[in-house]
Amino acid sequence: MLHLDSLTLIVVAVFFGATLLRSALGFGEALIAVPLLAFVLPVTVAAPVAVLISITVAALVVAQDWRHVHLRSAVHLVLSTLAGIPLGLLLLRSVSEPVAKAVLGVLVAGFAGYSLRRRGSHELTDDRHAWLFGLSAGVLGGAYGMNGPPLVMYGALRRWSPEHFRATLQGYFLPASVMGMIGYWAAGLWTPAVSRYYLVSLPTSLVAIALGRMINRRFDARRFFVYVHAGLIASGAGLVLQAIASWTTHQAAAR
Repeated sequence: MLHLDSLTLIVVAVFFGATLLRSALGFGEALIAVPLLAFVLPVTVAAPVAVLISITVAALVVAQDWRHVHLRSAVHLVLSTLAGIPLGLLLLRSVSEPVAKAVLGVLVAGFAGYSLRRRGSHELTDDRHAWLFGLSAGVLGGAYGMNGPPLVMYGALRRWSPEHFRATLQGYFLPASVMGMIGYWAAGLWTPAVSRYYLVSLPTSLVAIALGRMINRRFDARRFFVYVHAGLIASGAGLVLQAIASWTTHQAAAR
């Protein structure tokens, strides 16, 4: 029987909240899970556990709601993401991380704020531009592990319903997360601690997935549009704060 000490309870609680957000909106767990767990766990443990939870969420959502997945969109996004990953690794080596995060944060928050003010003024009616958003996701994922914002922006511009938005993003995240976990395994980061925290977090995460699905079904398109862009604004603000923190730490170390 697994012993639930205070640290384990914190991990379980964080993943419950993160999974609930992910299941309800289709994204957003990156705003909660790894940043919070980094205070109490090594990132080399927290990140692989988060990816395992991500695989679980995506697999269950796709299994339950596969009829709502825009398969063509998901395939376009996944393939273009793969093309963008090498560019992301190049970006990681050539551009300062605080600068890249700050610019990305401003762009993401600016897009969301503009979209909220000018609702319905821009819409993508087909997948002709999917490659651009998938490529951007690959670049950001390869460089900083943050492939979510471009995908959320794309779904918002496509004006998908809450059900289609949630299901299609999981259709993307499932293969992407599996590939990420293979990378962690190859790097020797799938450790017993990762498996333990995943297993103890799984029961409450399954409850969160079910609750999130119920919440998603209650959204109307208008409210969902607001929530998605509020999440993007929060993501942008978080990136800017991370950039400031990284720059401050670098300046302090240089003195």
